[in-house]
Amino acid sequence: MTNKERYTEWVAKQEYVPVSMMPWWMDAVCAGKTWDVLFAEDEKGKIVGVMPYLIRKRAWMKYILMPPLSQAGGIWVAPEVTGDRWKTAEVCRQLKEQMDKMGLAYYYQQFSPGSLCVDAMRGLGFKTKERITYRVDDLSDMEALIASFSKNKRRQLQKAKDLHATRTMEIEEFCRFQADCLAARHRKSSYSREFLHVLERKARRLKQCEIISICNEDGKPYAAAFVVWDKRFLYYLVPVYDIRYKDSGASALLVLEAMKLAKEKQVHFDFEGSMDRGIAQHYQQFGSKAVSYYAVEKYYRPMFRLAIWYQRLREWRFK
Repeated sequence: MTNKERYTEWVAKQEYVPVSMMPWWMDAVCAGKTWDVLFAEDEKGKIVGVMPYLIRKRAWMKYILMPPLSQAGGIWVAPEVTGDRWKTAEVCRQLKEQMDKMGLAYYYQQFSPGSLCVDAMRGLGFKTKERITYRVDDLSDMEALIASFSKNKRRQLQKAKDLHATRTMEIEEFCRFQADCLAARHRKSSYSREFLHVLERKARRLKQCEIISICNEDGKPYAAAFVVWDKRFLYYLVPVYDIRYKDSGASALLVLEAMKLAKEKQVHFDFEGSMDRGIAQHYQQFGSKAVSYYAVEKYYRPMFRLAIWYQRLREWRFK
């Protein structure tokens, strides 16, 4: 049995694992790349912790990074370990020892909110950095939720009264719309169209995704979002807005429709975070609360830090 097969079998027995750590998700977001899993076991050989990871290579250096569009990763512990700092520390120690033997130049993963593994990894010499996502937990009363929106967002919803939401947009149409919207801002997507096609196809097969679009009376899209969900959260994964219609209220209506879908699925709503100040301020106006999660990293080889610095310098010079 391969590590991936063993991991798939273990995940199937768990009450909950975040969508971005599921085997099918890793297959999708790591397509064409290499991903694998490390295991921590108790004295009886039972799996008590897992660490799925994407491994990349640059020249002679190997490094672990988060896959695209993935909020949560890192280490996930079994229910009998959850909440126990000593057991959590032991899981992390085992996994660190395995990583130390991999000949890594660099390690970077983002751990789920509330994970005790963050403190344990910090104690093992890893650096941590706080990140923020925005969540809405109570979707039971939509009128009360809308009342908690900022005046600006409520005003935008009024502007959008002549627009309507659909869930009929196909993934190729969404990709074209995204490309057009980004081009209008002189930007490009950080991932390929094929990448999003693969992710949508796998999520759609499991009935864990939807594309929501906001259109005018002629069916012209002003905004759209690709969302995914698991047993606990709906993630506002890839929102897209046409800047030419920024005053239409479409962006506010899109968020509201995504929240309604989360209510239908009986899960909480997660904006999928943003460390961009402007986007964060946008999300804060929808009655959301800030939730911390942590990035965990370690430079095994100083040369890798220099390589990253040089790459960023080149990107800055040739913008």
